[in-house]
Amino acid sequence: MPTSTTAPLNVPELPHTLPADQLVSALTVNPKSGLTGEEATRRLDQYGPNALEEAKRESALSIAIRQFNSVIVWILAAAAIVSFLLGETVEGWAIIAVILINAITGFVLEFNASQSMDALRKMDTNPARVWRDGRVHEISSEDVTLGDILMVEAGDLIAADASLLEANQLQVDESALTGESLPVEKATAPTAEDAPLGDQHNRLFKGTAVTGGNGRAVVTGIGQQTELGKIATMVEQAERTATPLEAKLDSLSKVLIWVTVGLAGLFLIVGLIRGEEVRQLIETSIALAIAAIPEGMSVVATIALAYGMLQLAEKKVIVKRLSAVETLGGTNVIFTDKTGTLTQNRIEVHTIQLPDARADVDVQADDQTLNVTNGDAQITESDVYQRLVLAGVLANNADYNPHDTDTKEVGDPVEVALLKFAYAAGQDPDTIREQYPRKAEKPFSSDTRMMGTLHQTNDRYIVAVKGAVEEIMDRCPDMDEALQQEQRDISEKMAADGLRTLAFAYREIDEKPGDDFADNNLTYLGLIGFLDPPRTEVTPALESCREAGIKVIMVTGDHPATALTIARQVHLVEPGEEMALTGRDLKPLDQLTEEDRKRLMACRVFARVSPTQKLDMIDLYQQQGDIVGMTGDGVNDAPALKKSDIGIAMGQRGTQVAAETAAMVLKDDSFTSIVTAIGQGRVIFENIRKFILFLLSCNMSEIFVVTFAGFLNVGTPLLPLQILFINIITDVFPALALGVGRENSELMKQPPRDPKQPILSRNDWGLIVFYAFVITVAVLGVYLFGTRQLGLSEGVGNSITFYALSFAQLMHVFNLYSGKGNFFKNEITRNRYIWLALLTCIAIMFLTYYVPFLREVLSIQPMQAAPLELIIAAGVVPVIIVQVVRKLTGLGR
Repeated sequence: MPTSTTAPLNVPELPHTLPADQLVSALTVNPKSGLTGEEATRRLDQYGPNALEEAKRESALSIAIRQFNSVIVWILAAAAIVSFLLGETVEGWAIIAVILINAITGFVLEFNASQSMDALRKMDTNPARVWRDGRVHEISSEDVTLGDILMVEAGDLIAADASLLEANQLQVDESALTGESLPVEKATAPTAEDAPLGDQHNRLFKGTAVTGGNGRAVVTGIGQQTELGKIATMVEQAERTATPLEAKLDSLSKVLIWVTVGLAGLFLIVGLIRGEEVRQLIETSIALAIAAIPEGMSVVATIALAYGMLQLAEKKVIVKRLSAVETLGGTNVIFTDKTGTLTQNRIEVHTIQLPDARADVDVQADDQTLNVTNGDAQITESDVYQRLVLAGVLANNADYNPHDTDTKEVGDPVEVALLKFAYAAGQDPDTIREQYPRKAEKPFSSDTRMMGTLHQTNDRYIVAVKGAVEEIMDRCPDMDEALQQEQRDISEKMAADGLRTLAFAYREIDEKPGDDFADNNLTYLGLIGFLDPPRTEVTPALESCREAGIKVIMVTGDHPATALTIARQVHLVEPGEEMALTGRDLKPLDQLTEEDRKRLMACRVFARVSPTQKLDMIDLYQQQGDIVGMTGDGVNDAPALKKSDIGIAMGQRGTQVAAETAAMVLKDDSFTSIVTAIGQGRVIFENIRKFILFLLSCNMSEIFVVTFAGFLNVGTPLLPLQILFINIITDVFPALALGVGRENSELMKQPPRDPKQPILSRNDWGLIVFYAFVITVAVLGVYLFGTRQLGLSEGVGNSITFYALSFAQLMHVFNLYSGKGNFFKNEITRNRYIWLALLTCIAIMFLTYYVPFLREVLSIQPMQAAPLELIIAAGVVPVIIVQVVRKLTGLGR
């Protein structure tokens, strides 16, 4: 749990269902004069500042210590200590160097701690205006306390959770908190007890932005007790589970540890029974321990992931945790937010409904083009349509200038959408406003639910009105009952389809009307439906996900009808699919029946979902063994981004909180980039699998060489320091080259691998044993031939074995191709890094022979021409055997 120096104490919970008069009474505050300065100070002392808790960060020392807390490190450390005790100081220091290299690598990766709480705290730095001692004071948001009367107006960031006492055309953008695309109209009437956040219209929430109007509200929640604070708590408490790769490498390491302990112990016991020298047995057991542990595995895995991370960065995908690259490759479920992820997070005119015609339109304001995508293509030629465009510009207080990049859009998003609609229809709103100067306005109010403006042109007057369909039709006497009922039905159908609707009316008269100019004798023009349009690239990206066997699920705080409409438009669901569950349908996980689980797993669209329910949904799929990805851009997405196996934040429209909580950030906000990243993740996993196959088969060949030589009592063909050198140099460079192999497009046409399966299958282990056995036979064969047939000394035989095993392992890399293509032309031979690794390792081998210091450290003896032929044979023969067996049996395909 987080520790805090700023946590408020004993803050009472006040239900949002209470009327305003009961709230101010419960908080003992005068709504007209506010708190006294003395009372405000007392409450600040009692409840603490209006700030989010600051969690205690893990220290750098703690992270560093953790790098040494593994059984593999302990085994290597024990081997180093024994080497020092036996007087093998060079060998001991070499093992310590390996431990330090791995520890430094792990420390660097983990030192980037999450900054999500800092981002949340930055939302507290804005000033707030409160009513105290009978007048308005501007104070720091941290000094706002329970019972303060908060004053808000357009442009303000709300400093605390509050319940409204007064609202004048108040609209608030809550998209970052709830996922609601459109600004929410606020009112003072209490809401139902079970209303989700998006429907609690009598409340203001900390961190949201006022887009229009003004109001007064009494503060009911501060600091960690606000909805923002509750999300902050969930971000801190949501456990970031180990990634699948981390878990599988850890599992593999445990297997290798048991193999190490078992072989070394067996070898020591058998040697003692046979009466062999204890010192020699201990040195050989150390050699076995070093041979069994692939010291370079974590280093190669890190570099392979880093290479994938750099490739993704070139494609506008920023990966913050290296292991997240591979996790994407195994992802088989993606939870995606709607607003800003599947949609463009901006409001546009979508549907035009005239009394006798209908059309869906695509608005391109910047290009001044408007395309009819569905319905009556001739709708734009009617006089009623032209009047509708005119009314949308006149009954409008927003401003839109496509040529001004700094203040391109100012005002209510719906009104901006109407101006864009006019531009796309070939009309310049500025010119229209000059031709029809405004003479009077009847502003929108929650009582009338409409807005009207009066304009003059020459000697005539124009009235333009917009608002709720019922209010507009009541003022249009020429409409018969049949037409009114038809328009009501159409409006309800549009709302059910997720559209926000406004009705428009018009009036043209010769004499200037009175103050009631917008209240009677209007001519009905029609309806306009608004929608946050889907991103054009999402549909093909979702199709790619389906082809790759990835299930995509929409989880949003928006209205269910809106969510389902967008889901259909991007083909997330089938055209006729009607299933969309809301937060009210979601029980806590421990209360779900088997039928409930099946219903949830079958649904692709979830709306009005709270941050806590998002966590439950992710947990439900993780319990099924799925690897879950979560995309999002809002504060409300932060806990789920952290809880998921791979959190993906939108970098352009997303909040700083989401970006810093997630493991990955899309700089272009493109859902297509997720598909690209998944493909790269699959390539990374396949490359990791290949280099682990390579490393383990090479290490097992070292184990077999030492073990078989000991049981056959033919001497010590390899020394511990020689094995360590092979593991660090001749194993690592080819493995690293395998880890940065090229992309394989075929991987995205296959279903995701089973997340429950280990990194190496049973078949893979069979391949490892086979490869190791073939290399062992070749290497021990040349050792025995050189010492028994050619009469070479044991020291020279040891040197032959060292070089023979090194060369055999270098050549073994050519056995790792996938089976597509042939031996001479495949992904291995086309990988330029393979050839660079081989040349580097061969050059190092020459240095070990010709540099006196290295020869002495590795106990290399001078050799003649005959041993060189044996070394080459030991490297080539295993490759030939493997290729023959592959040809006959299909091995490794």
